[in-house]
Amino acid sequence: MKAVSNGWLNGFLAVVIFAGSLPATKVAVMDMSPTFVTVARAAIAGVLGLFLLILSGQKLPKREDWIGLLYVAIGVVIGFPLFTALAMKYVSAAHTIVFIGLLPLATAIFGVLRNEERPSLIFWIFSIFGALIVFVFMLFQSHSWLFNYGDFLMLLAILFCGFGYAEGGKLSKHLGGWQVICWALLIPLPIMLFFSYSYLPANFELISLKAKLGLAYVSIFSMLIGFFFWYRGLAQGGIAAIGQLQLLQPLFGLAIASIFLQEQVSLSMLIVTICVIVCVACAKKFS
Repeated sequence: MKAVSNGWLNGFLAVVIFAGSLPATKVAVMDMSPTFVTVARAAIAGVLGLFLLILSGQKLPKREDWIGLLYVAIGVVIGFPLFTALAMKYVSAAHTIVFIGLLPLATAIFGVLRNEERPSLIFWIFSIFGALIVFVFMLFQSHSWLFNYGDFLMLLAILFCGFGYAEGGKLSKHLGGWQVICWALLIPLPIMLFFSYSYLPANFELISLKAKLGLAYVSIFSMLIGFFFWYRGLAQGGIAAIGQLQLLQPLFGLAIASIFLQEQVSLSMLIVTICVIVCVACAKKFS
């Protein structure tokens, strides 16, 4: 019982940390390119993760685990940060946060594909309905019957993140919570260090303190520490149960965007976010 309670606490802390990721990314890309923010956050987190692995004397994962770790790296180290950073050039942080309401669904879908689970028909009904809500919202926001570029990038980001979450949740059961993200960060570290130097802004000292703090947040907290709590929570309380805490992330994210970025959170954004949360919660209940 204590382990389960700790799992809920760790999962909640992770969701609070992750909720600041998109607003912090928005701040960082105001003065730095999305490409640099993506590679720099992975490089900084990777170096810190390497030191943690060395200092704690961790043994190398088994050969069969490296494929899963590579998938985690592709999903949450490269894919999600890159596509969200690119999307921030076209849409507000508050707009992109609505898409996070689909993240639990994406995680569940990849859990089905990777773990051969068989959710009920009711699960898929709520899942599809939630996706339609977001689809209609995007159409009205863009005032067009076509996706705008930022929406398309956010959909890709959600797919990559859901994939990485599902793989990481599976690996955390035997590798350990924080070890999963540290090993995943280590895989692309040499490439990330190289491109961080290549895309380093010419006048880095002229970049605003606000943008630098945004980069520091997504590097240290979003890319590393948040996953310590998240994967540990999944291991303690179960992937399906703790995964429901992601439903709180859009609400936290909208609040952060409103307070720190002074972005307007429209009534439609709140309504869509709440509807998606209800749909995903029902889908999880009948999974």
